[in-house]
Amino acid sequence: MSRIARLSDVLINKIAAGEVVERPASVVKELCENSLDAGARTVRVELEGGGVGRITISDDGHGMSREDATLCLERHATSKLRELDDLFHIDSMGFRGEAIPAIASVSRFTLHTAEPDAHEGTKVMVEGGGPPTVEVAPPRVGTVITVEDLFFNVPARRKFMRQGATELKHCEEAVVRLALAYPEVGFFASHEGNELFSSPVSEHDPRERIAAALGPTSFPHLFPVEERRLGVVVTGYLASPEYTLPNARGLYTFVNRRYIRDRGLISTVQRAFQDFLPAGRQPVVVLHIDVEPRAVDVNVHPQKMEVRFADARGVQDAISAALSRVLRAAPWLGTPEQQAANPQPRDAAHYAHAVERFLTRAQEATWGAPLPTAMDAPGGPGGSMPARPLTPSYFSPNGGAQGSAFPGPFQGPQVPGRSPAFGEAQPQLNEAPPPGYFAALRPMGLLGSRFHVCEGPGGTLVVLDPHAALERARLTAYLRRLDDDTKAPPPSLFGTTVDLSLAAVKALVDGREALLKLGVDVEPFGGTALALKSVPPGLEGVDPRALLEALSRALPPRSAPLDVTSLAEAVRVMACHAARRASSSPLTDAQLRALLGELDRADFTPPCTHGTVVVLEMPLLELERRAR
Repeated sequence: MSRIARLSDVLINKIAAGEVVERPASVVKELCENSLDAGARTVRVELEGGGVGRITISDDGHGMSREDATLCLERHATSKLRELDDLFHIDSMGFRGEAIPAIASVSRFTLHTAEPDAHEGTKVMVEGGGPPTVEVAPPRVGTVITVEDLFFNVPARRKFMRQGATELKHCEEAVVRLALAYPEVGFFASHEGNELFSSPVSEHDPRERIAAALGPTSFPHLFPVEERRLGVVVTGYLASPEYTLPNARGLYTFVNRRYIRDRGLISTVQRAFQDFLPAGRQPVVVLHIDVEPRAVDVNVHPQKMEVRFADARGVQDAISAALSRVLRAAPWLGTPEQQAANPQPRDAAHYAHAVERFLTRAQEATWGAPLPTAMDAPGGPGGSMPARPLTPSYFSPNGGAQGSAFPGPFQGPQVPGRSPAFGEAQPQLNEAPPPGYFAALRPMGLLGSRFHVCEGPGGTLVVLDPHAALERARLTAYLRRLDDDTKAPPPSLFGTTVDLSLAAVKALVDGREALLKLGVDVEPFGGTALALKSVPPGLEGVDPRALLEALSRALPPRSAPLDVTSLAEAVRVMACHAARRASSSPLTDAQLRALLGELDRADFTPPCTHGTVVVLEMPLLELERRAR
C-alpha cells in the first residue's frame, strides 16, 4: 500500500490559505488588487468585527461572466498569465490564481458580478471550501465580494487573531498602501458604518492622496522627488525634515506600483536623511520605483511584498540621488529672494543645525583633536586672518554646555593661567550650569524681538533663547510630576472639540491611558472629532489641534509600560508647545526673573526639543579685545 497520497483540493486550498491569507488585511489586499486589475475606478471596503466578522469589497471594474466567476474559485486559474514567458513580464497585481480559492476555503464566501451591458449577473457562494453554489443574480456594475466569518473552520488560526482594533488597523493600512500606489482610483473604507479612509480620485495632485493617508498637516511639507536613469525611474514625494515620525510608518516604497518591504530600499532612504534628522526620528517618504518588469522578480514571497532586482545597486543609487538632490536644495526654506523678503525663525534654526552637523563630522574625522586656539589660528602670531574669538558656549540639548557642538573629550580654547570659563571645559564636566548661574544674570534688553540679552558675573555677555528656556523649565516640571506617582498632575479645564486626521484620532484613543497619565483627557466626539477636556498647567492657551497631532505621533505603543522613559517623547512635545504659547509675546522683567529662578532649579540632563538655552556667552576680555 502506497504511503504517499495526493492531497484533496480542499486541503490544498487550506494550506495555500496559510501562506496567502495571514489575517483579514491579507483578504483586503488580495481582493482590492483584483479590483485594480479589473480596471476599477472606485473601490469600496466595508468591514465588521475588525475584518474577522465581515469584509465586503465592491468595485466598478469590468466584472466577470458566469464561466469566469465559477472558474476563479479553482486554484491556479487566472486571467493574468498564459505561458511561461509571461511570468517574467508581470504587469498586473495578481498572477498566481491562489487568493480567491484560498480565501473561500476559510470563510463563507459570496461573489456577485456581471459583465458590462449584461442582462443578468452571477452569484457564487462557497462555505469553507465546499462545492460552489451558482445562482442567477440581478446585473450590476463590477463585482462585489463578501467574506464572512474568516477562519470559522480553522479555529487554531482564528484563535491567534489579534484584538479587533489591531486587525482593523492592519486592514486600513492595506487600503492606504494601495491608495498611495493608485491615486487615479478612488478608495473608501468603513468599519461598522464609521468612515476609516476616504479619498476620491486625486491623480492631478498626488499630495492630496498622501495627505489623506498621513493627515492634512503633512500636505505643506511634501516636495516632489524625481530621478530618471536608464532602466530606472524614481518619482514620489518626501516630507521636509521638520515633519517626521518616531517610527518608519511614514516610509512607503512601491516597485511598479506594488508596495514592497525591502530592507535595502529602506536603508537607502534612511541613509539619505541621516544628516537631516535628529536621533530617534524617521522620515516621511512615498517613493515609486518603476523598472522594466523583466528586471525585477515579484514571484519571491507568497504575499508578493518582497522582490529581487536584477540590478539592486543601480536602483539604490537612483533613490539616493533623487532624495539627496531635494534635501540639499532644501526647498522648504524657499528661494533666496523669498528668504530675504520674508525671513522665518526656522531658517536660522536649519542653518544652525547644518553648521552643527558639519562641525560634528569634522571632529569625528579627527577624533579628540582640539580646534586651534586664538594663538594658533590664522591671524594669530604669523597668521594672515584676524584671530578667532573664544568659542561661544552653549547649553547643549543633552544638558551639557559645549564649545562647538563637539561630543567627546574636547578641550576648548583657554587663556593660560586661568581656570576654564563656563562652557570652555570638557562638556561632561558641565552637565548642568553652576549653582546660581541664571539668578546672577542681569537682564539688559531684548534683541530682535526674540533673544534676551543679559550681563553675567564679571561682565560676561549672555544671550538667552526664551523659548528654549521656557521649554526646559516646563519639561522639568512635567517630568517631576510624572515621576511622582503619588501626585497626579493638576488638570486645567480646557473644553474644546478638535477635528483631526483619522490616524491621529486612532492613536490618541488607543493611547488614552498614557494621555491621562500625562494629564491630558480626551474623548471620542464622533467621526474624526475628539473632545479635549483638560490639559496640564501651562498648556491652556495652546493650539489644541497642533498639540494633539504632535502627541499622536509621540505616544508609546500600547504594550509599553507607562513610565518616564516611554512617555519622554510625549513630555517633550508638551513642553515645546507650552513654551511656544508662553514665548509668543516678550516676557516682562518679572516673568524673566521668575524664569531664571526656574532654570537654576531645572534638570538639564533629559534631552529637550530645543535645548540651546544660552545662545551665546562671551567674556568681557574678548569684547575688549574686539574693541581695540
